[in-house]
Amino acid sequence: MAIKISRGRKIFLFSNLTLLIVVSCIMIFPFIHVIAQSFSSSSAIDQGRVSFLPVEFTLDNYSFVFQDASIWRSFGITIFITVFGTLFNLLATASLAYPLSRSELLGRKFLLLMVLFTMIFSAPLIPTYLVVQNLGLTNTIWALIFPTAISAFNMFVMRSFFMKIPKELIEASRIDGMGELRILFQIVLPLSKPAMATLGIFYAVFHWNTYFQALMFIEDRSLYPLQIKLREMIIDENFTSDPTSDFYSSMLSSSPEGIKMATIIVATVPILLIYPFLQRYFVKGFMLGSLKD
Repeated sequence: MAIKISRGRKIFLFSNLTLLIVVSCIMIFPFIHVIAQSFSSSSAIDQGRVSFLPVEFTLDNYSFVFQDASIWRSFGITIFITVFGTLFNLLATASLAYPLSRSELLGRKFLLLMVLFTMIFSAPLIPTYLVVQNLGLTNTIWALIFPTAISAFNMFVMRSFFMKIPKELIEASRIDGMGELRILFQIVLPLSKPAMATLGIFYAVFHWNTYFQALMFIEDRSLYPLQIKLREMIIDENFTSDPTSDFYSSMLSSSPEGIKMATIIVATVPILLIYPFLQRYFVKGFMLGSLKD
């Protein structure tokens, strides 16, 4: 039997759809404009003739980007930080969320309160820097991974998901002689793929867009991640006009804006490609993990 939709409901659905389309266009059009500029010639960009389609189509901008060894080095550093950092984050978060999801853990409420405190009151900048410095992590890529090992919000999401796993399954595993680590890695984590995929996206995007931490902890230019490299290309005029850099000298004399846009696309597209593979886990994992007990 067909369900009759009221007039008010139709108006609401139409208004909601219209609003979502407008917001989507506002978000997508700038990205399309950047793509168009990355494939356009220098003269077309300088004359303001590029809108949403390339003008005087060229691949020279991407050719410059792919020929720059420093871009590839920063790209590799960002990939390492994203892959290793995400795996480390998931392992550390699961290691904390699992015991806090078990009611038999002594002092569980106190530990949860301490974790909640760090989510409400974040550590000040100077003490954070001093801790990282005293640990000998400054000017290393580990400074971009270890200080952010666990996100309190993500831990609570994962803990809520773990609490949905039947207690009988955990108790049966213990009766069979399995230790807590085996239960975590062989029972709990395989059943938590939606939550792991969802939080993995959050952590991966965070690491891929690492900017402020790299700006604060990294001084060696050879260790700059991709976002700091982009900052130097787009903001720092002294960097782009460095006479000792053959690459950027030729960039200034050809298509500086086009090359900047091409670099932005190269830095953005890889992380966007992750979503289609994890989309089916995303909504399910986030909704299940956000339920309160």
